[in-house]
Amino acid sequence: MRVLITAGGTSEKIDQVRSITNHSTGRLGSLIAAAFLEKEAEVHYVTTAAAKKPPMIKNLFLYEISGTHDLAEQLTGLLKKYTFDLVIHSMAVSDFAPVRSFSQQAFLTAINDQFQKKQGPLDEKDLAQLTQQVKKDEKKISSDTKQLYLILEKTPKVIQIIKKLQPQTVLIGFKLLVDVSKEELIDTAYRSLQKSHADFVLANDLSQIKADQHIAYLIDRNQQIIGTATDKKAIAQMIIKTTNL
Repeated sequence: MRVLITAGGTSEKIDQVRSITNHSTGRLGSLIAAAFLEKEAEVHYVTTAAAKKPPMIKNLFLYEISGTHDLAEQLTGLLKKYTFDLVIHSMAVSDFAPVRSFSQQAFLTAINDQFQKKQGPLDEKDLAQLTQQVKKDEKKISSDTKQLYLILEKTPKVIQIIKKLQPQTVLIGFKLLVDVSKEELIDTAYRSLQKSHADFVLANDLSQIKADQHIAYLIDRNQQIIGTATDKKAIAQMIIKTTNL
């Protein structure tokens, strides 16, 4: 059995020394990978430099990425090169990435120029023109400015490329919300499953994740909860059982 697993959290560059990232450690993904390796599956593991890794043993192929676009390129390459029986997309992928950054003075200058040209309220088109005036990809933003302004753009939904490239693979997606009802969690996770054409989605709530606890629900295409786990090791075993390995 050949399995592709993503884990950890992407990091989106502001400049050459600063990034926006999230708090994902990759621990759950590493435990899932370790469980499949124990079953002698061939595991291709896509993660980040700072994330926790599974044991480097036979049948593990490790790939490190940084941002969302790196992830998309890596997954596309792997999905074109190999046929996977199962894809587990547990990585916490950034929803937004910086495309512009500028100092307080640069922002004030640019927006005042736009006001003078427009001589009235600014709209989306004006704001788009405003951001084009800002220097992109500076090596290092000066720390002298009192305020730093960032323009963030929505990143592509990487999970949606998986079934497009390998419609026959079994895909497990993940959905994390914060402090919501169980009903809202299940409903939102199921909508995520539909958009990505996943076969299953693991729904979890950050408020129910602690050092020794990780409550999660595995949902199928019929919006049925087919499994419940209370810690990370149990989640790994629940996925193993569901995929019949």
